[in-house]
Parts: sequence; structure tokens; C-alpha cells
Amino acid sequence: MSTPSDHLLRAHAPIATEAWKAIDDEATQRLTPLLAGRRLADWEGPGGWPHSATSLGRTGPLDGPPPGISGEEVRVRQRRVLPLAEIRVPFTVARAELEDVQRGALDLDFDDLGRAARVAAEIENRAVVHGWPAAGIAGITETSPYPAATLGTDCQQYPSIIARAVDTLRCNGIEGPYGLAIGPAGYTRIVETTEHGGYPLFDHLTRILGGTIVWAPGVDGAVVVSRRGGDFLLDVGQDLSVGYSHHDADAIGLYLEESFTFRVVEPDAAVALH
Repeated sequence: MSTPSDHLLRAHAPIATEAWKAIDDEATQRLTPLLAGRRLADWEGPGGWPHSATSLGRTGPLDGPPPGISGEEVRVRQRRVLPLAEIRVPFTVARAELEDVQRGALDLDFDDLGRAARVAAEIENRAVVHGWPAAGIAGITETSPYPAATLGTDCQQYPSIIARAVDTLRCNGIEGPYGLAIGPAGYTRIVETTEHGGYPLFDHLTRILGGTIVWAPGVDGAVVVSRRGGDFLLDVGQDLSVGYSHHDADAIGLYLEESFTFRVVEPDAAVALH
């Protein structure tokens, strides 16, 4: 969660300072465990709401100088950039609930905020791992040059499958430590499984990776990635923040907003599992 900026119109909301703090704290608590993509990629930002694009450090050709300008010796190029995408996920809070904040209530009903947090996190996670073509984002799994391995549902096979993925990265000069980002169903299978001899599968896989296993809502299957740094870049303009939309006598319309883009610097640093 970033510091709110003026475009979020928070000053126009009929919400007291204590209630805003409760909303922001709840949003942070809900979002932190959900944002798996941020545990896979290097963070750039936040650049703020005006930040519109990230430089790719490359240029593309132009047909020539402006019309009416002669000179074949003139060399013209155009800088290539990746525009940031904006997301806004609306939610509502009851005015009565916010009034209870000032009375000292602790058991607040912010369920719709929880829903919005999950949607926002899943959008970011999915863009990072699987891409977002409409936003010009190529994800980790679609840029990986290696054949995708089949993970399946038999957890007893997971150690050998993930060990082979790690070996693929290592043999291609990609150093560790390595991490595994896996969707909720697969993550649950891992944490609930004990191998022969009573050894937790989670611990076994962590030893193979030399890194962490990341619970990744919004992700299909899984992906093994290098955690050495520099391979994946998440460029954030406006970090996830709560803004104000409208209100009536009973409820206040708010939203979670973010602007970001993502790029894969080293496609060789990931193996997709499905």
C-alpha cells in the first residue's frame, strides 16, 4: 500500500481519519499474503500516478524525418517503451461500520474489501506469471524457452519433477536460489502431504529449491524460477491504494487502484509446470 495521492479523492469521502486508517490497515493485511508476483520479481517504483511507461532501453526505426525535411544522411529512431496498465477494483463499506470504528469496534466487517484485494492481487499475479496480452505484458511462463513439465496431482512425484526443473535451470547457467510459485490447490496438496518416513513434503521441496515455495492465487499450475535477482522486473507507478468513488445514506463506494507493468529480462530463468 502506498501513500494516498490527490487523484484518489479521499478528502471528498465522508470518512473520519480513524476509519481511513482502519481501511488502509485492513487492505494491507489482506493484500500482503496475496501478492505472489512481487516475491518473484525485482521491484521498480513506485513511480507515482504520473509514471506512464518503463523504458525498454531499445529503439525502433522511423520512416524518416518530418515531412518537408530533406537529408538522407539523417538517422531517426524512436525509443521503445512499455506502457503501464491501470486497474481499479471497486468495493463498498457500510457507513454504520465506519461509525463503529470511532466507537472502538475491532470486529469490523470489511468482507467486500477482502474480495477486492483478492481480485486485484490475482490480476497482478496472473500478469506476472502468465502475461496480459492486451496490456503488452509477456509473462514468465509464456516466455520460458523450455518445454513445460507436467506437475499433476500426485505429490509423491513432485520432488523428482521439481528437481529436474532446477537441474534444467542450473545446466543452462541460471544460478539459484530457486523458488516455486504454485496455485492454491497445488500449494494445499504440498503442505498437507507427508512423505514416507513422516518427512513433510514442503520441507523436502524447499531443500531442493534452496529457496521458498510461494502460494500464488490466480496462477494456473506452477513455475520454478531463479531467485538470484535481475531476471524479472515489476515496474509500479501507483502502488495499490484505496480511493473514493461515491456514497449514499448507507454505504460508501471505494476502490483499490494500481498502475504497473512487467517484463521478463531473462526468459531462461524459469521452467513452467502444468
